[in-house]
Amino acid sequence: METGVADQLTLEQAQADGGELRVDVLIAGAGPCGLMLANELGLRNVPCLVVDPKATTAFNPQANATQARTMEHFRRIGLSRQIRALGLPGDHPTDIAYFTRFARHELARLRLPTAAQATEQIKRLAGSWSAAELPHRVSQKYVEGVLREHAEQRTGRRIGFGWRLQSFDDTGDEVLARVAPAAGGEAVTVRARYLVGADGARSGVRGALGIEMGGATGLQRQFMGGKMFAIYLRAPAFYERYPHDIAWMYVSVNHERRVFMASVDGRGEFAFHAAVHPHETPEDWTHDDARRIFAEASGMDIDFEVLSTGVWIAGHSLVAERYQHGRVFIAGDAAHLFTPTGGLGYNTAVGDAVNLGWKLAAVVKGQAHASLLDTYEQERRPIGLRNTAYAREFADSVGLFEVTPALEAEGATGDALRAQASEVLGAHVRREFNIPGVTFGERVDASPIVFGDPDRVPPDQANAYHPSTQPGGRLPHRWLRGERSLYDLLGFEWTVLTPAHAVAEAQRLAEVGRAAGLPVAVLPLAEDEAGDLLDEGLLLVRPDQVIAWRGANVPENAAAIWARVARA
Repeated sequence: METGVADQLTLEQAQADGGELRVDVLIAGAGPCGLMLANELGLRNVPCLVVDPKATTAFNPQANATQARTMEHFRRIGLSRQIRALGLPGDHPTDIAYFTRFARHELARLRLPTAAQATEQIKRLAGSWSAAELPHRVSQKYVEGVLREHAEQRTGRRIGFGWRLQSFDDTGDEVLARVAPAAGGEAVTVRARYLVGADGARSGVRGALGIEMGGATGLQRQFMGGKMFAIYLRAPAFYERYPHDIAWMYVSVNHERRVFMASVDGRGEFAFHAAVHPHETPEDWTHDDARRIFAEASGMDIDFEVLSTGVWIAGHSLVAERYQHGRVFIAGDAAHLFTPTGGLGYNTAVGDAVNLGWKLAAVVKGQAHASLLDTYEQERRPIGLRNTAYAREFADSVGLFEVTPALEAEGATGDALRAQASEVLGAHVRREFNIPGVTFGERVDASPIVFGDPDRVPPDQANAYHPSTQPGGRLPHRWLRGERSLYDLLGFEWTVLTPAHAVAEAQRLAEVGRAAGLPVAVLPLAEDEAGDLLDEGLLLVRPDQVIAWRGANVPENAAAIWARVARA
């Protein structure tokens, strides 16, 4: 799938020549959102440039859970197998487990398949978990490395690490930007048709546009509300001293220190995040303090190496008031800030890139009217609001659970409190980590480019996904004969999915789309493969696998369908 575009002038060459660069899309920020967008554009041969003041991809683990829908997107662009091979070893458990302290009382556990088991089990699952991929427990640092590798191959241009967006001006006809070396030096002029700010929580692009964030922030909870102290650590001895079944995520629930810790490599590296009490100043903490905090959470006195530390704030549930201003867009953390419960921030960011990517490419290539780009905000901002609300619910579920010293008491009183905690936390872990409805249930029913029907929208529930061919949602998945994924048979751009008896109608709809300049594939399914998927007739599936239209017959004016769904 590595299409790529021709090698192009580098930033360093432009700087040396005193010249300028011209690209179709300039992307500020090389996190998962910016790198995914570069992959989407590179696969469509749209010239783009990514700049980021960091020296390279992330060193710290950051996000640790790739949701199933994100894995389906990685599969769509040919990366899921490579990403699933990273992170935990294939046979490493991916359980989420709760303890008073890691080495003491286990309170609750959700058992989940290993990476190796996931690739086989997914082929036998149905209902809410009918999918091409299951979630994968892999740190963002590994994902970024894969996305970078393929973005550079597909765009024909190195990611501009060590370069920052200095300023920009939307002239109405183009974006005139200045990018400069982060360490100092002469700036380079970049002329781009569009600019995307995927530049994180403190987005300079969002700030320059004067876009405000709305929602809730500063929420205080015993856990997942307020300051958090992060430690990236290496402790191989943990597995020797830890007395319970191995997990992927370990959560400490005691009055002294509330913590979650995720295994990074399954061999001894961990991402450890501790709640900070209001009277504490973690900005002043040393590596000795890090060891003290680890001992409070684990109940273990083991030696470990501190790789890095940092402080961050939990309790955000914020979404930008706008996602676009003229030729400039914001995406990812620049557009929404999450408390990380549910692992929704990074996954929502990837969804932003997918949605914006196919639309930018269609407009740049002259396949769609520029008004198609207006639908990015119309479709993704409601999803930002939805997903931050879910993350806040999950944070309340665990963070408002009050813990007292009696939880660790010996005897009948402690036993009774631990039994109560087990019930509460057992319900919570299923609520937060078994979320097919959140994962697959994103919908764009109010979008002007889908033929939606508000009266037939399936319910939106975190823990249950209701597959539906009602336009506005993800195409329900099927495993076909020979264990083939339906998604692997879709065209990369538009697909008309049709029962075998209606192929002529499907071809007519596709030909009208092709006449408008759109790449359209036709995929017939035999009745024994389609099941009830095509009971309503043909399905018109967008490049992002969202159903845009369905119907038993193609109307005489088929061009009107394409004019609406693709702004062709």
